[in-house]
Amino acid sequence: MKRVVAITGVAGGIGRATAKVFYEAGWLIVGIDRRQPEDVDEVHRFVQADISETEAPHHVFESIIAKEGRLDALVNNAALQICKPIVETTAEDWDAVIACNVRSVFLSMKQSYTLLKKAGGAIVNVSSVHAVATSCGIAAYAASKGALLALTRAAALEFGPDGVRVNAVLPGAVDTPMLHAGLGRGHVQGDTTAKLVRGLGKKHVMGRVGKPQEIGQTILFLADSERSSFMTGQALIVDGGATARLSTE
Repeated sequence: MKRVVAITGVAGGIGRATAKVFYEAGWLIVGIDRRQPEDVDEVHRFVQADISETEAPHHVFESIIAKEGRLDALVNNAALQICKPIVETTAEDWDAVIACNVRSVFLSMKQSYTLLKKAGGAIVNVSSVHAVATSCGIAAYAASKGALLALTRAAALEFGPDGVRVNAVLPGAVDTPMLHAGLGRGHVQGDTTAKLVRGLGKKHVMGRVGKPQEIGQTILFLADSERSSFMTGQALIVDGGATARLSTE
């Protein structure tokens, strides 16, 4: 029987790439997103839902019980990024980011727990390098991703005795629509999106930004109990060396 993974935010750049990585590894994918994805053939079943809403995760995982009958991994990847200085961030902006990036994870972990416990499964929370090193104009997003790290550690402690592992991956700059949207913050120079991405890449030790599938491979490693069976409560930074360099250099 194929292992089953549920991936939130499957319509986004990292979500789509992660679905493909799991598909190629022989998993069955249940994709979840607020918007209908385009051309994600690797998703076996798509569920359209806003999982930050209180009842939505309950219905999503009830449908997995009814249709797939098992759940081996949950990838909490859904995210919202609002790029504003703190003094320009509204309470509504703040609430929207926290709801999508933290509340949805709490609700999804809670509702999927019984299924994951039966399978001895794993949870992978997609945080961000902004949880450990950030920049101006992205405070709400950074705060949400930092909270996600604390939530990951707390869940690892609570779920570990029942054989459910909980880890996080912290992507750096990855070539996705979210990255392109955030390039307007003015931290790199260039007159086209392609030049902005190249300029940002040059700031990295590896001389480029990441590829979505590279994050997907890391997520698969953390989700697969054959590959990372002794890991829980941990955070893997995948940032091309960005946080290794002193800002003063």
